Amino acid sequence: MMNSIILNAATRLLTALLLLFSVYMLWRGHNLPGGGFIGGLIGATGFVLHAIAMGADATRKALRHDPQNIAMIGLGVALFAGVFAAFDGDAFFTGQWLFFGATETDKGLPISTVLMFDVGVYLVVFGAILTLVLALEEEV
Repeated sequence: MMNSIILNAATRLLTALLLLFSVYMLWRGHNLPGGGFIGGLIGATGFVLHAIAMGADATRKALRHDPQNIAMIGLGVALFAGVFAAFDGDAFFTGQWLFFGATETDKGLPISTVLMFDVGVYLVVFGAILTLVLALEEEV
């Protein structure tokens, strides 16, 4: 843990900005380059900076959940997105679209299993990177 006042103050802002940008990359990557992998890396980078500035214990408290559990939940979400197509009689990982609030005149809000898969990948990458970095940070 470093005792730099400037780094501590900047870390709070940068962590929030990196998390916001990672969600933007996740959302943008649904139809364009980016997505869950790069979003998860960017989000984890914010907490890696937090761990460098404030220590692993403070970062674990800020996360509120164990990074391994975050990764496991993400793996379950990604797997469910793949299996979801089987309920409709399609092949594994075939994209399915759900339209929430659809009426005869309005399509509603489109949510796809592709987006669910991206969210799962985001959580897996986020949790896996933080598990490794926090374990290394605690060793030092």
